[in-house]
Amino acid sequence: MARRRRPGNPLALAVLTTVAEQPRHPYEIAQVLRERGKEYSIKINYGSLYTVVQTLERNGLIEAVGTERDGRRPERTVYGATDEGREELRDWLADWLSVHQKEYPRFESALSLMGALPPDEVRDLLEIRLRRMDAENAGIRGTITQLRGTLPRIFLLETEYALAMAEAEADWVRGLLGDFDDESLDGLAGWREYHRTGAAPKEWTELPTVKEGRRPTS
Repeated sequence: MARRRRPGNPLALAVLTTVAEQPRHPYEIAQVLRERGKEYSIKINYGSLYTVVQTLERNGLIEAVGTERDGRRPERTVYGATDEGREELRDWLADWLSVHQKEYPRFESALSLMGALPPDEVRDLLEIRLRRMDAENAGIRGTITQLRGTLPRIFLLETEYALAMAEAEADWVRGLLGDFDDESLDGLAGWREYHRTGAAPKEWTELPTVKEGRRPTS
């Protein structure tokens, strides 16, 4: 039988991981994700969590294992991972940890289209971004320093990774701003001419075709 195509939703993976630890009802799953700060590494819409639970159950990855009642509140269904769900969890994590997946961050998209704005405006916007990033990164560094005394490093790895990526991006933007300031950015003159005259420079209209899986080359 063909293997099912696993969902690409990180929230589904987080839910499956949480109930694989021990059976939990959806409200408790949400509590655990909040307490562990998973919203900083996974885009979590708590309103859709019940839908995610239903999808995992429909796919046979989790199952109802009982009910709980808290005072006069309605009964809550408790879910646990099935054997198939535990196997899928291992495969899912192994895939995401070992295989590089192309993602499409908004900043990269904006960089690819920034020629639509004048160079000086782009430079000012990048400077605003850099100031914000430097402030955010300083806060994350402080948080990591504080938590290192109370948590094993294994629980901080995603925060360390996020900081490393953000600091690398900030350093790159800093260098790009330097290229703007000393007028060493290749293509800057044509970009300025485009916004002065409204006509695309010749080098823009004769760019090489980008083949699938490859970046344009000079």
